[in-house]
Amino acid sequence: MPMQLATENGKIDIADQVVAVIAGSAAVECYGLVGMVSRKQLKDGIADLLGRENMSRGVEVRREGERTYLDLYVVVSYGVKISEVAHNIQTKVKYVLGDVVGLRVDEVNIYVQGVRVSR
Repeated sequence: MPMQLATENGKIDIADQVVAVIAGSAAVECYGLVGMVSRKQLKDGIADLLGRENMSRGVEVRREGERTYLDLYVVVSYGVKISEVAHNIQTKVKYVLGDVVGLRVDEVNIYVQGVRVSR
């Protein structure tokens, strides 16, 4: 079910897929992030890093009433402070969704699925 934003000119319906793509593209720009991983593939034992071809994978959008939650499944670079990378991702995703879409995100949860040595 799409999100509805009311403006002075009418209503805007935004699909969860669009929010996930915007959140994913904002996240991959953060320093220390190697890539996003699909949660479903990890259950099957396959942890493929996802590049720019599908920005919504590794991002889950949940809504409970008027509250919006995002879950991001990421792989970080070896040698970086994981808490700082996660905080930067949270801040950037919240800012971009607020600026681009006008959407207030209540929580951005980061799930670090692995650490990879950058080359």
